[in-house]
Amino acid sequence: MELVTGKPSLFRNILVRALLFGVFILVFRFAYVVTITGESCNRGDFCFFSMRQSLNLVIPDSGVSAIVGNDAVSRPDPRRELYTSKEWISAVHFYSSVFQDLITKGYLLPHSKSLCIETPLGQEVFALKEKGVVDSIGIFKKASKPLVIKGEGHKMPFDDNTFDFIFTGGGRLDASARPLDFAAEITRTLKPEGFAVVHVKANDTYSTHSLLDLFSSCKLVKMLDMDGFDSSMLFVREIVLRKENGFLNHERKKVPHGISGNKCLVPGYKRELVEQTELLIEEEPLKPWITLKRNIKNVKYLPSMADISFKNRYVYIDVGARSYGSSIGSWFRKQYPKQNKTFHVYAIEADKHFHQQYLKKKAVTLLPYAAWVRNETLRFEINLDPGQEEVSDLKDKGRGMGRIQPVKSSGGKVDEIQGFDFAEWLKNTVTEIDFVVMKMDV
Repeated sequence: MELVTGKPSLFRNILVRALLFGVFILVFRFAYVVTITGESCNRGDFCFFSMRQSLNLVIPDSGVSAIVGNDAVSRPDPRRELYTSKEWISAVHFYSSVFQDLITKGYLLPHSKSLCIETPLGQEVFALKEKGVVDSIGIFKKASKPLVIKGEGHKMPFDDNTFDFIFTGGGRLDASARPLDFAAEITRTLKPEGFAVVHVKANDTYSTHSLLDLFSSCKLVKMLDMDGFDSSMLFVREIVLRKENGFLNHERKKVPHGISGNKCLVPGYKRELVEQTELLIEEEPLKPWITLKRNIKNVKYLPSMADISFKNRYVYIDVGARSYGSSIGSWFRKQYPKQNKTFHVYAIEADKHFHQQYLKKKAVTLLPYAAWVRNETLRFEINLDPGQEEVSDLKDKGRGMGRIQPVKSSGGKVDEIQGFDFAEWLKNTVTEIDFVVMKMDV
């Protein structure tokens, strides 16, 4: 006779069903986490328990870390990939080294309220915080929070005298289309006795002095050359400035005590550049344009020897412009090395015959007068058609190439032309922080 015991069988069935229910819960939890939240669920607690409120995310082999909240863990965060990229780590390493050196020398302090300008991703801000300068923020035309807020170098969203330390790297001042406004904003928002540090690509003496001229009320403290951290900027010139209080003239430049603004001094670094240019031709050739074409390869211009990035404006002045194609169109527009800068052209031409063709030329201002030493009416002979200048006239002392000639006793058509004080006009039109090219053949 077979004996049947019901209780053990019932207990076994209940146990099996409980185990199956537990497995079902585990599978359901895993599927939910993977498909809904995007989490791989490879952590020890198998995603049953909530994560810590924040994690200390250490970037591999970088020595730097970041705080990541629950949101960053529970759903994909592009910053996670950014902070672990080779480019990010390389930049943070570089700027950390830079800031450590500045801290060592006393230009940057842990309590310094700091700003990084034109930083697209905020590596500089990240490096500052890692070095203990926690009150730091960056600006760029597109925000990248929490490190970077919206703002631009030439128009910053901050009050005067806000920051103890301001930094701009990556050669962004070199590339700025408005370097004077960029520098003025740094000066405005920097506290007195505060430090500004600028990294530029340009490394010649001319460009360095041009950059310093942009910073009113700032004094050069240190200049250091170093290697960059990527192919976009292999060389870096670091310039450390300190803001000082001082009187500013109408050109926004500090005027040293006891120096008159009317003195015209030529610094030594400019004299050195002049010595590298072509030799001076002391006597005018009979056919100057032919002579120029024959020697064009020997002519050296300043932009071929120095960086002209740090200038407020770029101006070309043609004194004795004649037709547009005679020098502006044929020489300056095509041959002069402009370093991709946009020049405004002033054409000074007294001969009415050429005025009409300038009316439709863009970025050209015609001054229909005779360049002179005073504002007065002048009398000239106009006795030749354009292009019909006679070689015999070139041999006459004091007589130039154009149709307009000084009055001679031999007669001819005499015309009255308005002259203007060229030197006074020049002083009122350009400043020392502009880059000015001038051709004069009158």
